[in-house]
Amino acid sequence: MSKFFYMRAGAVVAFEEKRAWIMGVVAVIGYAVYLALVLGGSGDGVPLAEVPYVTPLLWTVGGAIAATILLNIAVAVAKPGEADVKDQRDREIGRLGEHAGQSFLVIGAVTALILSMAGADRFWISNALYLGFVLSAVLGSVVKLAAYRWGFQSW
Repeated sequence: MSKFFYMRAGAVVAFEEKRAWIMGVVAVIGYAVYLALVLGGSGDGVPLAEVPYVTPLLWTVGGAIAATILLNIAVAVAKPGEADVKDQRDREIGRLGEHAGQSFLVIGAVTALILSMAGADRFWISNALYLGFVLSAVLGSVVKLAAYRWGFQSW
């Protein structure tokens, strides 16, 4: 059995680590739902760029935001003493994860800019941006979780 998900009895998981799990999981699930809706809409021989994507995109982004907020509230209510505790290590790990995740925001924005200048359809531009946001959230969460599990080098 993998030790990655193993928690010994009484192990303390930082509140910020729980938030990183929530962000990563919700981002992946939200994007998977979006892909299922959009790719499911192209099943009738409709070209992918002509599939109605705006409504699924808005609903999945809004749903992911709402789910993240509600799950963070639920975790905070479950252990109210932990919610306000954030030490120097938590701040440094948070900064490290955010800096790592921002790389995909930049890649997504540059890709959208190039697609725009090339005259690509709005579908591809919007999806490049959305994928950049999702990959940013996932990479940021993975970096934070790795730092919590295996430590990190503070500069």
